[in-house]
Amino acid sequence: MHNDTGNPAFQLGERLRGWRERRGLSQMALALQAEVSTRHLSFVETGRAQPGRELILRLAEELEIPLRERNVLLATAGFAPVFEQRPFDDPYFDPVRAIIGITLERHRPFPAFVIDRHWNVVRTNGGVPELYEGIDASLLEAPTNVVRLMLHPLGMAPRVQRLAAWRSHFIVQMRRQFDLTADPGLGSLLKEALAWPGGMAPIDESTGGPAMTLDIDTRIGRLSFISAITVFGSPVDVTLQEIALEVMHPANAFTDATVRAAAAARAEVRPAR
Repeated sequence: MHNDTGNPAFQLGERLRGWRERRGLSQMALALQAEVSTRHLSFVETGRAQPGRELILRLAEELEIPLRERNVLLATAGFAPVFEQRPFDDPYFDPVRAIIGITLERHRPFPAFVIDRHWNVVRTNGGVPELYEGIDASLLEAPTNVVRLMLHPLGMAPRVQRLAAWRSHFIVQMRRQFDLTADPGLGSLLKEALAWPGGMAPIDESTGGPAMTLDIDTRIGRLSFISAITVFGSPVDVTLQEIALEVMHPANAFTDATVRAAAAARAEVRPAR
């Protein structure tokens, strides 16, 4: 059979087959999960059959394909996208932004920020500016990227204790995210991060877990933080699926007292409005 790579049905089939293989599923396993015959799924993957909108969405759900890519699949098949892709400043997100704003403000003087799918900072409360002193100005230009801030040799990396473990911590998380999304931008960032110096600790599940402590030297002392991440998953909106709120809590009494004292000192010298 001749495969026409310019045929939308073939392009759709190739994308679906790629996601199935990425998830490690056989055609039979996916067919059983999606309640479709293996023969029909085979025809879909080779472009010999054009699936309907319902089947595309059902296969995408079983394969846990990100909403952004589900829209691409639908468009490839000639269907209108069904998942909204609004900018984060759209009025639709006013309630979400209000909740985020309250969280960011209440978490001061400790750091908190919202990041997108490429680890770029969308919002921040500006907590603990001492963390960023000495960082190359190019890394602080918008959009500021958390991975570059943390691991780039011109960023925070020289001051991070157990840098090899932190590199592994980020690499594990980024690889998981890339495996889930196949996002080319994330793949480029991962490749970039792997090229930076700093060594690597053994990469395992514990290294990549969410409870690793960040210990970093600053002008006001060695500070220790532990972070918590909240995701805003939504079954119908691409933007909410792709952002996360990260808040950093003091991991010891010294960090708590030192950060609060530094914030109070800045407030005292801040000119009155």
